[in-house]
Amino acid sequence: MKYVNVVIDNNNDNTDNLYTYRCEDDTVQVGTKVLVPFAKGNRIKDAYVFQILDRIDEGLKGIKTIVGIDPEISLSEEAVAACVWMKNRYLCRYIDAVNCFTPSGTSSKRGKIRTPYKDFTGEPNDRKPLTEEQKNVMEAIIPSLEQNEHKVFLIHGVTSSGKTEIYMRAIEECIKKDKTAVMLVPEISLTTQTIERLMGRFGHGEIAVLHSKLSLGERYDEWMRIKRGEVKIVIGARSGVFAPLTNIGVIILDEEHETTYKSDMTPKYDTIEVAVKRAELNQSVVLLGSATPSLTSSYRADRGVYQRLYLRERYNKAPLPAVEIVDMREELKRGNKTMFSVALYQEMKQCLEKRRQIILFLNRRGYSTFVSCRSCGYVMNCKECGISLTFHKSLGEAVCHFCGYHEKIPSLCPECHGKYIKHFGTGTEKVEEAAKELFPDAVVDRLDLDTTTKKGSIDKILNNFKKGKTNILVGTQLVAKGLDFANVSLVGVVSADISLNVPDFRSPERTFQLITQAAGRAGRGENPGKVIIQSYTPEHYSIAAAAKHDYQAFYQRETLIREQIGYPPFSDLIQIILSSETEEEAQKGSEKTALEFIAKAGQEEEKYLLGPNPAPMNKVKGLYRYQLLIKCMPEKREFYFQILNEIKLGISTNKNVKYLISIDINPYSFL
Repeated sequence: MKYVNVVIDNNNDNTDNLYTYRCEDDTVQVGTKVLVPFAKGNRIKDAYVFQILDRIDEGLKGIKTIVGIDPEISLSEEAVAACVWMKNRYLCRYIDAVNCFTPSGTSSKRGKIRTPYKDFTGEPNDRKPLTEEQKNVMEAIIPSLEQNEHKVFLIHGVTSSGKTEIYMRAIEECIKKDKTAVMLVPEISLTTQTIERLMGRFGHGEIAVLHSKLSLGERYDEWMRIKRGEVKIVIGARSGVFAPLTNIGVIILDEEHETTYKSDMTPKYDTIEVAVKRAELNQSVVLLGSATPSLTSSYRADRGVYQRLYLRERYNKAPLPAVEIVDMREELKRGNKTMFSVALYQEMKQCLEKRRQIILFLNRRGYSTFVSCRSCGYVMNCKECGISLTFHKSLGEAVCHFCGYHEKIPSLCPECHGKYIKHFGTGTEKVEEAAKELFPDAVVDRLDLDTTTKKGSIDKILNNFKKGKTNILVGTQLVAKGLDFANVSLVGVVSADISLNVPDFRSPERTFQLITQAAGRAGRGENPGKVIIQSYTPEHYSIAAAAKHDYQAFYQRETLIREQIGYPPFSDLIQIILSSETEEEAQKGSEKTALEFIAKAGQEEEKYLLGPNPAPMNKVKGLYRYQLLIKCMPEKREFYFQILNEIKLGISTNKNVKYLISIDINPYSFL
């Protein structure tokens, strides 16, 4: 006879605790999925064993007994430890973390095994000789792989420098030692390309795939293959970090800077943080790769938390593409009111004549527009915190989503007194139409969220482009993420200002990354590449640094600004959203939450609290939303998290409260 503490599979904050049960089965261990009678009605619920107890408090009475065991689903001890860590780090429920580690879907009633990508043969993938830089990187990584040493490496390599070959060599080293590997990419659109490459190197039987575009049945069967130890390598998007592998040797995150590695659904986890935690529990290695590492990763590398390794040259010694910045204010003065500058049009024309391919990049991330003068480039910014104001049509005002400052839209530009001041916005669909009108003989396709809703649509669009059936590919950030097409000679950044003027302190960083990554798609083959960046603010430091491929210049400028205002990576930025069916209740909830935080934390902490204010998206799915932002310095993290956990629990368990609370640690978007 023994006793266990379990987590009940029940989506209720009132039951987010460990419950003690009597266990008569000696096979039950930490991570076992069991069936237990729960609450007054003794309804049978699923539960997961989190602790085995040698003894219990003699005062405990009425302890119930486990009534069954699930023979298929279970968690490893490492996964249970990661769940406990996630609960504390992201202020989520135990069961929210558990659900990340368990499969969606069920087994097939007909006993059929559903295997995605079973028809893939893999790209021919001979082991190419390593460059001197690649050899140096591998020499730094291999000792940690061989000695089971937990270490995080940041591979800072320019676009097309051969990072993927490093990943595959690291996986090879793990397989030699009978260890497993996880390979993550930021977008599902990149998964197919990665699968083709790794299957070409390691074969179909060694690989399983996990991402949200698979059917529930496919995901379940892939999860079970991994759980049974039938594969050595898992490829996936964000959720692949929770693969039920044992004896993990390496976890790889390609394009580690991408915001899609941060979950915006409960639990709101950061994939990099989860990967590092799992690697720590497995005494294994994490490889973070990017041409434009996030400021947080670079900052950690500078402090010695990560070890930075450089790949400064492209694998084939090809030069980085030549970059030209076009000042769209000058285009306007010359009478060109179209979205294409003369320079971009001429380059597109020449490229098509030479039968080379073109990528046109325009990022429409987010929902709001900004207010700008097309004559001089002036942008309406908040007088309090300096970020761009967002136009609210219902109010007829421009509003700051951080501090609540607002003002009317002027009829004339305050800088040049020009009349071309208005809310700015052009989408990819409009770019696609314009490209077709200018070049009617060219085949133009579009890659964005609107064109990739159907299963297989991403692969179809990319395959057509890869085979040369498409001449011009118009897209959002999907086209800027690690795609490798040898015949792309021109990349046009239609408007660098769209991402620059999103109301988010990370806008300069995102702009630098997107421009650099998009530019990196050009000139990857034998033909030299050219990049045209169109901007109404070409003098901005993020655009100027991206045009020069100068990461260090951007990093130094941006970290100085972040340090002065105390934003990440120098703090955790905590977003608290209070939502309700009425705006009055949402506002009341946010004000009460702010007062409770100050009361618990102390009056001196008020300077770190921003708000409450209406959330940038004030109404979502019928609920009004108000926002609080808290700057949490490293030394206050445990203290703040304890307070916020108490506040969250108090709200979620109070039946009289008419609002909901959501907490996000370091969100990548404040919309």
